[in-house]
Amino acid sequence: MTRTTGTHPLDHLVLPTQSLEVARARLAALGFVVAPTGIHPFGTENCCVFLADGAYLEPLAIGDERAATQAIAESNVFVTRDRIYRESNGDEGFSAMVLATGNVDADHARYLEAGISAGDMLSFSRAFTDTAGKSDIASFKLAFAAGAEATDAFLFACERVNAPDVDRTALQAHANGATGIVEIVAVSDAPGEQHRLISVAVDAPTANGHGGTSHLPNADLTVLDRASFTARFGLPAGAPTDLRFAAVVFSVRRADVTSRLLAANSIQHDIAGNDIVVQPAPGQGAAFIFREIP
Repeated sequence: MTRTTGTHPLDHLVLPTQSLEVARARLAALGFVVAPTGIHPFGTENCCVFLADGAYLEPLAIGDERAATQAIAESNVFVTRDRIYRESNGDEGFSAMVLATGNVDADHARYLEAGISAGDMLSFSRAFTDTAGKSDIASFKLAFAAGAEATDAFLFACERVNAPDVDRTALQAHANGATGIVEIVAVSDAPGEQHRLISVAVDAPTANGHGGTSHLPNADLTVLDRASFTARFGLPAGAPTDLRFAAVVFSVRRADVTSRLLAANSIQHDIAGNDIVVQPAPGQGAAFIFREIP
């Protein structure tokens, strides 16, 4: 299996959902602390799960359909790609992997040169409130990458123009013991054909071969064919796809603590090797894998 090394760390993962209330309840049952609702200026809203390693999950719902439709008419790539994903896959899933960057303009230029740009860059700001009620303004600038025919997945670079000075310690103390994201697993009917898109997005040399893992500074991105995905996790891999994000592997302090919490909350889970596997569900979007890492 080929391995590449990228310079851009994982920032967060986008998990479309029909309802933030459903997502909040599901994630809480899985043992996560869920942040207060964040509202975007273009019709979408989120309720994030922040992890101690700096990465986070972004469950994403449509809070204002009229504003979202207007954003699409104005060529807002973030909302447009979310709409494309939902029309192809439904309102629950795992649509995007986001990479942290300090120079999103350079990333956008690289995407354009490689022919993988998904559209214009996006700049926006929104209010942010922590669990103690402290508020600040968060500002972002995004650049987008996607395959020519992709409806199941896209990637984008995120530069924090203004990062809120808020204490997230309480938001990172998860009852399931999760401390970070160690791997993102994607599925493709032609894994080798996805390496160019991924290599440009993570800013790494192009990988060769039929399957591979890209190593980011804080996580791995692995692309498997559907049979390999099912063999590894014991989960159905879904319909044929160019590229679909399918699973998130979390590091946990103690697997026994995690499994007891899931059992207590009536969350069905299975064991695959050293992994605790929870199948996708409404409000969860992807398969969640919990792995004890000392």
